[in-house]
Amino acid sequence: MQIPVIDLQPYLEFIGKFPIADKDEFDSNLKSLCSEVSRTLKETGALLIKDPRCSAEDNDRFLDMMEKFFEMPHDFKRRQERPHLHYQVGVTPEGVEVPRSLVDEEMQEKLKAMPKEFQPLTPTGPDPKWRYMWRIGPRPLSTRFKELNSEPVIPEGFPEWKDTMDSWGYKMISAIEAVAEMAAVGFGLQKDAFTSLMKQGPHLLAPTGSDLRSHGQIGTVFAGYHYDLNFLTIHGRSRFPGLSIWLRNGQKMDVKVPVGCLLIQTGKQIEWLTGGDCIAGMHEVVVTGRTIDAIKLASEQKRSLWRVSSTLFAHIASDAVLKPLGHFEDSPLACKYPPLCAGEYVEKELAVINLKGSEGGA
Repeated sequence: MQIPVIDLQPYLEFIGKFPIADKDEFDSNLKSLCSEVSRTLKETGALLIKDPRCSAEDNDRFLDMMEKFFEMPHDFKRRQERPHLHYQVGVTPEGVEVPRSLVDEEMQEKLKAMPKEFQPLTPTGPDPKWRYMWRIGPRPLSTRFKELNSEPVIPEGFPEWKDTMDSWGYKMISAIEAVAEMAAVGFGLQKDAFTSLMKQGPHLLAPTGSDLRSHGQIGTVFAGYHYDLNFLTIHGRSRFPGLSIWLRNGQKMDVKVPVGCLLIQTGKQIEWLTGGDCIAGMHEVVVTGRTIDAIKLASEQKRSLWRVSSTLFAHIASDAVLKPLGHFEDSPLACKYPPLCAGEYVEKELAVINLKGSEGGA
């Protein structure tokens, strides 16, 4: 099965002309496109999109800057670290993030029951990848979750940092908002059912950096089997392949993102809001044969051997309540998703994967 590529152009043109139009005013083609978005997210946990506002050149500019940052000395990078803020801004060094599959016994049992060819690789410890967290969009003036809405960290010697991060981040958030509206319509909800809850959410542009010089051996696990705790995750195309996802039917699939496209993945918060109808997508990042081929080519062309992912986590607002929306309230699984403040949910998840910092899970 291949993940379809959805061109957002028709939807963006319609909304540009009729910004307050709701699903009842969509023509049959647009409704069909929205249904394809929701069906694909439900069946695969992922979606490939083409957004005319997000170009391959934008992605390249961002990757170039992040490669330059991750190539800086270890001590320089560690100066951008904020463990007391749960690593939710600044840099997270390699060896800090713990893959869920390493600490979740229930998940481990499920993995053992998988057919051998679909089982993820077993990580031996924390992920050997770096990450940089940069907040995107306004934060609430008043919130119970201040550490999830902290001020950004700007590294010295990167005058283009803020503009590059903000520009790419805002473009990807715009793409997520369009997909969230289309998915809502496809799921039979009001167009703004999801986006109204995203306002002033703790959205994070969170690129990862993996050093393929040190960790470029086949089978190296950069991001162990896990789901994302947020609403939807979006990535630009990486220069080195390695991402695999698991479809709803349990099948494992390598992801190939075409040039100029973006990849969207479902997180735990959309699972909550749909009462389990759309589940959080499982995925891992591992050095594969295709990664090795890309390393050889990059070496020949004297390019960086840091694998950067231009990842953005779109969140439901910290003070908003997660609960099944609309008709999903009546779904048979709704009882598994009791009302819960989004910020509380995020803090519980961060504690499990070791990003709560020195506060010891407070």
